[in-house]
Amino acid sequence: MTGSPSRLIRRAAQAEADVHVPVAIVGGGACGLTAALMLADAGVDCVVLERDALPSGSTALSSGFIPAPGTRTQRAHGVQGDSAERFATDIQAKAHGRAAPALVEAYAASIGPALDALQERHGLQWMLLDGFLYPGHSVHRMHALPQKTGASLMAALQAAAEAAGIPVLAEALVDTLVLDGEDCVIGIEYVRPDGGRETLACDALLLACNGFGGNAEMVRALLPEMAEASFGGHAGNDGSAILWGEALGARLRDLGGYQGHGSWVTPQGALMSWAVMMEGGVQINREGRRFHDETEGYSEAAVHVLAQPGGIAWNVFDAPLLALARGFPDFCEAEAAGALRRCETVAALADCIGCEPSMLQATLDAMRAGTPAPDGRVFARALEAPYFAVKVTGALFHTQGGLDTAPDMRVLRHDGTPFPNLLAAGGAAGGVSGDAVWGYLSGNGLLSAVAGGYIAARTAAALIQSTKASK
Repeated sequence: MTGSPSRLIRRAAQAEADVHVPVAIVGGGACGLTAALMLADAGVDCVVLERDALPSGSTALSSGFIPAPGTRTQRAHGVQGDSAERFATDIQAKAHGRAAPALVEAYAASIGPALDALQERHGLQWMLLDGFLYPGHSVHRMHALPQKTGASLMAALQAAAEAAGIPVLAEALVDTLVLDGEDCVIGIEYVRPDGGRETLACDALLLACNGFGGNAEMVRALLPEMAEASFGGHAGNDGSAILWGEALGARLRDLGGYQGHGSWVTPQGALMSWAVMMEGGVQINREGRRFHDETEGYSEAAVHVLAQPGGIAWNVFDAPLLALARGFPDFCEAEAAGALRRCETVAALADCIGCEPSMLQATLDAMRAGTPAPDGRVFARALEAPYFAVKVTGALFHTQGGLDTAPDMRVLRHDGTPFPNLLAAGGAAGGVSGDAVWGYLSGNGLLSAVAGGYIAARTAAALIQSTKASK
């Protein structure tokens, strides 16, 4: 596999560095900051290195929703019958059994304690989204901060890191990992904005940088169906972890897995919540037809939308669903930018879409309450005038494949043995969505970021304590 930028491995007996830290973390998104906060709780010093001037990453561009069973928040809402086992079953059902079983079990068991720890020790106040079920979830378990945005989640994590005294070194582009002859990471090298190079020595390294969605060459090679799709993720998702892994002889996993989204508002470039689709909205193409069962999931919807004429669809809904949509900040921003069209009649809606009114009328007539549509979807009610429409396309948000890891987040070699002190989590590692777009269960991205960061911190802390004991 090839792909820019250059990510290097340097072998040395020791790292020539002025500064030494027990744990270095590459990437200041949700994964890296969660790991740093958990390390602080364990009394282990770390440094987070972030390429941007302000940590944001894919998390800030997301809705900030995290699925978790058994949390204090879930119990406070009276949700009964959820468990890590039930969550794991939902994950595997969406992935058709093709998600890594050990990781599914590890993430499902760790995400609840992770959210509780962030709440109890670092002030993140979760709310439960209990007005609807996201695709594939059998119970209400989606958590968010009250603002319901990824940007607010990142702001809360940054504030917590600052309060904990965790050093976050911004504008530090890590390009080289330094390992000794025993495959132990002993340091990293990074570039500063003025072109200067610096080295940081460490006892353990966590790669919490993201996937390869921002690397056009890798996307063309590994996800050809998304080669021409809009990219709704972070430009820093350049495949660094995979490139380092290749150079090290690390095993890779599920490179065909990714999160797409079939509701990328165009041309405004904003995300429209899929809750509208789950509660009765539909996607209609330029011919005036529905073309898939929208309740199957927003990730695979990206491929369905891109397959339509011009790669375009219209999200169509009515007044009650508009009220639901306006509860999501991303939709409000899209509406403010002029994305929402109001149509008083079917003829006006057809004119907006550019289709024949008769075909559109037949499509809407097929949405009779209680009667399965040809694709199997059953509607609770038909849409009523006035109608509302938003023009959308399919987009790639983030990849779900990456470095293969053990359940403790240690990176694995080709032979399945772990590197001694190299860890990866979040977008840098293979996730729990299997190897295809349809395997993505809503929230899997932040699940792997937060749970992975939580687990990696425990592993790194144990490595540091073991190192101290041996000296």
